[in-house]
Amino acid sequence: MTTPSPVADCHWRAMALDDLNAVLPIEEASHSHPWSRGNFADSITAGFYMPCLWQEQRLLGYLVAMPGVDEAHLLNITVAPDCRGMGLGQLLLQALEFWALKQQATQLWLEVRQSNARAQDVYVAAGYQTIAVRKHYYPLDGQQREHAIVMRKSLAIAPTAAAGCD
Repeated sequence: MTTPSPVADCHWRAMALDDLNAVLPIEEASHSHPWSRGNFADSITAGFYMPCLWQEQRLLGYLVAMPGVDEAHLLNITVAPDCRGMGLGQLLLQALEFWALKQQATQLWLEVRQSNARAQDVYVAAGYQTIAVRKHYYPLDGQQREHAIVMRKSLAIAPTAAAGCD
């Protein structure tokens, strides 16, 4: 007997304002300083790449990426807390890579909290390399700040493909 895929019967859909009621609880449960409804709405209005992975009516994960000249910048990637460890982060990153190549980007950039070792492991497994540290980049509680690890991936090699995610 085979185990069913965690992404069986899933579909991709671009984030819309109507999706924010499903996005915000996941965002708030996942981040110490979550994006606001306004942050997401502004990103939708700006036309950023914002695919959502759904299983029926259940949101499993999403990302927000901004195109640039010959590059793209990952601004937010989040998997629902009860769906972590199933490879959905890698699937979202494959979707990002597929889209970025269609935009003729040659590099992907991101920042990740220095304390978020799990996310860093996912990025390294996807081929990202640490480039720099941005000192005092992320807010912490009170007046404290946390460093960001800047990571980059060259898109010289075609991705494994996440068909239908654009």
